[in-house]
Amino acid sequence: MSMPRNEIGSEMETAWGVFAQSLEKSIRLLDADIKEAKYMASKCTDEWCSATEHVIDELNNALFSISEPRWSDAAVSNKIKELKHRVHDLYANYNIVYRSVH
Repeated sequence: MSMPRNEIGSEMETAWGVFAQSLEKSIRLLDADIKEAKYMASKCTDEWCSATEHVIDELNNALFSISEPRWSDAAVSNKIKELKHRVHDLYANYNIVYRSVH
């Protein structure tokens, strides 16, 4: 037995919302970590730099590989654009920290 169309749409909207919120939370956590690293040179080890760059790459790949659902509204598109800009800013901030240590 298949699910009715509106129930499927509702499930997809919920999943999409959770995914976007998780990406946003990850960006926020990484941003806080990078800001903290600006003031703690000892935190900026090669291992930390490598791991941070890897996480930024993963977030970037996740955001730029998203195929927006055709049912999504303008708010979803705007959220994705905002998150893409935030990842770009994250990398710029990370790069400042990296250059100050290396």
